[in-house]
Amino acid sequence: MVKKILLSLTCFIFILKLSAQGNIENKANENDLISYKLPKLLISNSGKKISTPREWENFRREEIYSYFANNIYGIVPGELNFQEVEVLDFDKNALGGKAIRKQVNLIFKKGKKSVIMTLLIYLPNKKIKSPVFLAYNFEGNHSVNNDPSIIIYRSKENELTDEKHEESRENKRGGRESRWALNKIIDSGYGLVTIDYNNVDPDKNDFSDGIHSLLYNFGQIKPAKNEWGSISAWAWGMSRIMDYLETEELIDPKKVILFGHSRLGKTALWAGATDLRFSMVISNNSGCGGAAISRRRIGEKILDINTNFPHWFAKNFHNFNENESSLKVDQHMLIALIAPRPVYVASASDDSWADPEGEFLAAKEASLIYNIYGKKGIGIDKLPSTNTPFHGSVGYHLREGKHDVTDFDWEQYIIFANKHFR
Repeated sequence: MVKKILLSLTCFIFILKLSAQGNIENKANENDLISYKLPKLLISNSGKKISTPREWENFRREEIYSYFANNIYGIVPGELNFQEVEVLDFDKNALGGKAIRKQVNLIFKKGKKSVIMTLLIYLPNKKIKSPVFLAYNFEGNHSVNNDPSIIIYRSKENELTDEKHEESRENKRGGRESRWALNKIIDSGYGLVTIDYNNVDPDKNDFSDGIHSLLYNFGQIKPAKNEWGSISAWAWGMSRIMDYLETEELIDPKKVILFGHSRLGKTALWAGATDLRFSMVISNNSGCGGAAISRRRIGEKILDINTNFPHWFAKNFHNFNENESSLKVDQHMLIALIAPRPVYVASASDDSWADPEGEFLAAKEASLIYNIYGKKGIGIDKLPSTNTPFHGSVGYHLREGKHDVTDFDWEQYIIFANKHFR
């Protein structure tokens, strides 16, 4: 009797395993059968075939850019430059003497409102202009490194709240150090310019604060449907920092590399498409609305992102919830807007929410415009194995691991920068 029960249990478990395996295979088959049709990168809206850099720059690029600006990220409704630069700190003996540390406030004002963007800058301690990585951070400049001299930003509007949480912030000093590989960056001859992205626009569904409020018309309380969401505002902030870097005698303004992770990877791509002064763009695990093809509908989808983060994109982007196929563009075209400047897309093997294969395919499809410029795009057809980077004018790697930034990532970005700058 016992033997019969054990035999029955064994059979039952075996059937469960087969069923589970069948579900996995069915999901795999579903993925294999994903059907979508990408809009043509090199065919204009009127049907004209684009075959030269001049045709791209004078005609097709503007069509694509305008569509992204009005329907996805949102246009910036005006101009505003910083009125004041306040140097907070300058130390030629940072990081044990091998780096210069500089901390600067860029102050923007309009009427009675103001926004302060606090930059943290580390540069190699050398008598030459340095190339730099420009990147937002998520949790404050003090989270980037355990340097006790990094100033913890306190906004005037929230002084009481900031005092209450200052100890908590102090405990976060160096808390994201593993993501920045600062010593590796400095030792390789590059600098780092970083700022908390919340300084430009707080990452919440509230358009009454941050930089948006300085550019409203009278009586306006939120952006128009085709105007900037937070990602476009953060991209705008990158350009205003670039304005400052062009005046900084220690930095080579022709070698400013935009870097961003996750939502800030989306930001880096849009900033790079918008501002041609950035010499290179790096997107790390940017996913939906970043490097991943939207029409694949794998991982995070447009509906997900507009529901969970309704402030990131223009209100017009919500028209494409569950309706990706009606877009006249897709993310390969966003990457193409950066051409012929080098661009790098990176994915992580365990980051299915960001759709690594969709990121790879977008970079591959964008390579068509790089080829027209005589540049080396991605020359492989299938998602590469983990930790096997491709370094052309379009770079790509699938790194083993989770949604994060690691030393392996930084090693590839430095190699990629060296390839194009040196």
